[in-house]
Amino acid sequence: MPSISFHILSVHFRLPDLQAFIFTIMPVFKIHHTTRYEYDRPIKESTNEVKVFPYVCPSQEILHHELLITGDPDVHVYTDYWGNRVGLFNLLPPHRQLVVESKLVVRTTASQQLSINFHGGWKQLQDEVGKDLHLLELSMPAAIEGQQQVYDIIHALQPDTKSVAAFVEHCSEYVFKHFQYIKGITNIETTVDEILQHRAGVCQDFAHLMLQVLRTQKIPGRYVSGYICPNKNGMRGEGATHAWVEAYLPGYGWAGIDPTNNIWVTNNHVKLSVGKHFNDCSPVKGTFKGPARQRLSVYVSVGYEDGHTFEDMNNVQMHLDEGNVPQYVHDDELQGQQQQ
Repeated sequence: MPSISFHILSVHFRLPDLQAFIFTIMPVFKIHHTTRYEYDRPIKESTNEVKVFPYVCPSQEILHHELLITGDPDVHVYTDYWGNRVGLFNLLPPHRQLVVESKLVVRTTASQQLSINFHGGWKQLQDEVGKDLHLLELSMPAAIEGQQQVYDIIHALQPDTKSVAAFVEHCSEYVFKHFQYIKGITNIETTVDEILQHRAGVCQDFAHLMLQVLRTQKIPGRYVSGYICPNKNGMRGEGATHAWVEAYLPGYGWAGIDPTNNIWVTNNHVKLSVGKHFNDCSPVKGTFKGPARQRLSVYVSVGYEDGHTFEDMNNVQMHLDEGNVPQYVHDDELQGQQQQ
């Protein structure tokens, strides 16, 4: 039987090669994300905010999304200040478990070939940021005790000898090379000062540190929450919730860069939400009433077109008080907090 061939843009493909080409350029991912809160006694009047809806942008296409929540409550969806889709819901009856389950099928449409503008300079950046209050807000660094260490990093990167994009790229490389990727030594409340002290952390820590450096250099930066789906490439954070940075480049706009893996973002990253820091992007957070201790676990699986599936399960470290006991409320009329 003769083989079926296609002729596209003067490049000759056999059918299997064409299918592989299309899958490589526009991959489809099946992502299953489950957040589970368990309480040691019944709680009530749980009020929650979820940001597990894919970010609306040209680089990704939502093929299917299903959201399942304990008790099947009504979910009010709105768009927040940063452009994220947010769901609000209440679970009023007493319950000992809250499960938020997101089932997503998404196609990433960004090219694997970088089109970053490496020619934009500092004067052009200053002019563009000065005309946009939103960019000004995102170019203001936090006040931290270890700011001198941030200045030392900038000095080592020699920004005067580089374009803005080159500086961003070398900043990612610096974080990747000088800070160790170690799970379990930080949590969602870890500060940039603590990251500088540990010289280690995970994706959200590297994102926060890089944002502090970029903003100190007056480069607007956004924290990004989502998933990394490289399929067998062995990248840090594969198959789990992931965090990276978007830097504003003059003459180009927002460009994603992942300091945890030291790569520019192409079509292996799926974006859920953006903001100034993690608290703007937390997938699930809320409050409840009741004198209960809580346990949080997060399950994420990423399915690829070749049938391969990567799964990750984490029992998330909760915020501890001075006695190393998870915080909870002692009065039925007080509120407890929960956050992924």
